[in-house]
Amino acid sequence: MHDCLPILLNRGGEEGIALKTKDMMKSRQVWVPGPVIVGAGPSGLAAAACLKVKGVPSMVIERSSCIASLWQLRTYDRLRLHLPKKFCELPLMPFPDSFPTYPTKQQFITYLEAYAKRFDLNPVFNETVEKASYALGFGGSIRATGENAEAVVPEIEGMGEFKGPVEHTSWYRSGDAFKEKKVLVVGCGNSGMEIALDLCNHHAHATLVVRDAVHVLPREILGRSTFGLSMCLLKWFPVRVVDTFLLFMSWLMLGDTSFVGLNRPSIGPLELKAVSGKTPVLDIGTLSMIKSGHIKVSPAIKKITMNGAEFIDGRVDDFDAVVLATGYRSNVPSWLKESDFFNDVDGLPRKPFPNGWKGEKGLYAVGFTKRGLMGSSMDALRIAQDIEHCWKAHA
Repeated sequence: MHDCLPILLNRGGEEGIALKTKDMMKSRQVWVPGPVIVGAGPSGLAAAACLKVKGVPSMVIERSSCIASLWQLRTYDRLRLHLPKKFCELPLMPFPDSFPTYPTKQQFITYLEAYAKRFDLNPVFNETVEKASYALGFGGSIRATGENAEAVVPEIEGMGEFKGPVEHTSWYRSGDAFKEKKVLVVGCGNSGMEIALDLCNHHAHATLVVRDAVHVLPREILGRSTFGLSMCLLKWFPVRVVDTFLLFMSWLMLGDTSFVGLNRPSIGPLELKAVSGKTPVLDIGTLSMIKSGHIKVSPAIKKITMNGAEFIDGRVDDFDAVVLATGYRSNVPSWLKESDFFNDVDGLPRKPFPNGWKGEKGLYAVGFTKRGLMGSSMDALRIAQDIEHCWKAHA
């Protein structure tokens, strides 16, 4: 008989928030046979499926009321996968041939629902893990809450005095609500760039705050996805050579982005991704709108005013709304006890990629590699293989 992992659960109904109130059931401790997977997003589903085909039972716990809650409840309407579908499929099940190269948000959700059905995955919904601790022996616990569990809302001077709406991208759905309004988009990653474009397409007047240097690359080069071409070239050439090629092609196709306020980092996009986890922006039309003046670019914010913002260059402008495209972070350190596997600062595994998937005492992490869905799939396969060996050894 296998030892089990004690998980303290709190049943709640409020999306993304674990609170003790009189309307909620009291916390309870349950013992679960087999690995416990915390999170029913793509990473958690992938881990559960890989375990299932190896004959290892698991229990998936999800704090919201559905699978892939980030995609279903906290993403904007026009979202598509930024990489081709072949790089985003989960283990053991490809995307349908009928899906486009870059599936829409709803198509990806449909794929995940079909994935859960195919492998008969039935997460326990509306359960929040308050605290996890360990028993001696092997049970296995997989953290699949990912890098995007909680929205990052920066503290900006004067934010509380702004008289217009302020919303994080997790609350933003469409630019339709901002027609003819001046909107300040804080953050110039892929989400910030795409939301600025969405606002522009809905006849809003968007200003993009670019605080740091950023690599903007074409989504496709020479008829191939930039990501796919990069992966192919890396099989033959060192990172810096491939970076030089990418920057040259970007200059040919997009021009010098510094002329529109988008300065490039001192190191190439792939090297930067490797050392910092910062993902380059794959342009889907935002840059042309910036060049034409339909989307403005501003430097970092000095402070928010009642009617707008003051920037570090001294310029002051009025805005009707602010959208924070400031990303997400892991929340694992807030509830995982008795472990130094995760960094308390960013909530990511202390061990760098590719070794961050396994800790001690049967603790695993899937989807914390900063390498997207492909990284999650790699983690899930490794974890399932490792747990299978442990499971058989303890049988």
